[in-house]
Amino acid sequence: MTGVPASAAGGPGRPAPGGKLGAAAVNQASLWNIANILTMIRLLLVPGFVALMLAGGGYDPAWRSLAWAAFAVAMITDLFDGHLARAYNLVTDFGKIADPIADKAIMGAALICLSSLGDLPWWVTGVILGRELGITLLRFVVIRYGVIPASRGGKLKTLAQGTAVGMYVLALTGPLATLRFWVMAVAVVLTVVTGLDYVKQAVVLRRQGIAERRALAATAVAAADREAER
Repeated sequence: MTGVPASAAGGPGRPAPGGKLGAAAVNQASLWNIANILTMIRLLLVPGFVALMLAGGGYDPAWRSLAWAAFAVAMITDLFDGHLARAYNLVTDFGKIADPIADKAIMGAALICLSSLGDLPWWVTGVILGRELGITLLRFVVIRYGVIPASRGGKLKTLAQGTAVGMYVLALTGPLATLRFWVMAVAVVLTVVTGLDYVKQAVVLRRQGIAERRALAATAVAAADREAER
């Protein structure tokens, strides 16, 4: 049972008129699900965040508070879009590509703005962005052998980064300004440690993949030799 009336399907044994167009319409409509919409919102928030962050010379507490609100919304949508996509089978090719881009775009924009304003050392921005871009490239390199799963450490790293950057976006003073320094220190440590862990996983995954391919090749050669001997 397909749930499609026979008249719409063109009757038994006949292709539905405009069948290709109908399939294309379904595929196009599938892009507009709640998970992808949240990802698009996060992408649209990036230029808005930058404008708010740099408004008033970049040091106005009111504008910085609005920038923090935009950053917070982006981080919240990041928590929900992936979960919704997996829970309700809303995973699409667009989402697979756009979601990590949106994540890195908002975080990269915040870090670069903070460093350009002198609030955050450039080496911190370099370490975090270098790690994120490096691990993304590493995933693509080893994708032929398998997928590197997200670890608990990676999720904790994301939480620490979001919290630390959010605290730096706000114009904090006194004890809170000291606290954000230590939160960022924890985020940097987690960034480096989890990055090294992903590199280790990638090396192991590649070795396993190569070993499996060699075993399959050896099996195929042995089978061909047995067939030739018959």
